[in-house]
Amino acid sequence: MSALSDTARAGAPRPGGGIGQSVRDSLVIGKRNLIRMTRIPEMILFGIIQPVMFVVLFTYVFGGSIAIPGAGVSAGAYKEFLMAGIFAQTVTFATAGAGAGIAEDMHKGLIDRFRSLPMARGAVLTGRTLADLVQTAVTLVVLAGVALLVGWRTHENIGKVIGGFALLLLLGYAFTWIGALIGLSVRTPEAATSGGLIWLFPLTFISNAFVPVNGMPAFLQYVAEWNPFSATVAAARELFGNTIEGVPKSVTGAWPMEHPVWASLIWSVLIIVVFRTLAVRKYRSVSH
Repeated sequence: MSALSDTARAGAPRPGGGIGQSVRDSLVIGKRNLIRMTRIPEMILFGIIQPVMFVVLFTYVFGGSIAIPGAGVSAGAYKEFLMAGIFAQTVTFATAGAGAGIAEDMHKGLIDRFRSLPMARGAVLTGRTLADLVQTAVTLVVLAGVALLVGWRTHENIGKVIGGFALLLLLGYAFTWIGALIGLSVRTPEAATSGGLIWLFPLTFISNAFVPVNGMPAFLQYVAEWNPFSATVAAARELFGNTIEGVPKSVTGAWPMEHPVWASLIWSVLIIVVFRTLAVRKYRSVSH
């Protein structure tokens, strides 16, 4: 009896192991997910093809018909206006993949097996979101190369350009925590994919990503300029040097548009704190 009790205690999950244990467990889970991604290369391939199609379609279909404040109807100006929006849309669409992946693990019972192991609470979700961040970074590098091929250019020093991409990745990481919560809250990967995309379309299109805000109805201008997605798009444009000199940053005087870099940081950190807390709480309470 004593031997059985000792075995049960040895197999029981540890209540916690400090920050070091949490980091180690998260990295192990992250490595597991990255290995899984490399074994299913079509996941990465399809994730790259979609944003590349957006770049080509928006550049060559809409580029000669949308007027940019201060530059008029100009295909060249629209390319520089557009790319920060495409980059931001690409990183936020990782939400659907994160949600579907976690929902699939739930559906297969893998999450229950992880919960029975002596690992830090939240490591499963942190590892998954870190793996998704790596995949998003790869996609972003490829997309930047395609953007350069179609004529996009930056006009700031390398430090600011890297800072712009860092803010984009931070927003993408923040949104994967929303995906994690969705994945834990639904029953199937299909539902997680739908739940991860249905709200992203209005979020990305009621923004400054693809068209200037000044052409929207007045009430949508306020929505667009307080949209966290818009803050990161505006911050990336500023750091890439893709803004137009003499054009006001904001139509409504919204603080996020006047200070986009700080607004982007604040929004992303806030989203991570809130949705990581909710996702880890959901993970702990989900039934076996």
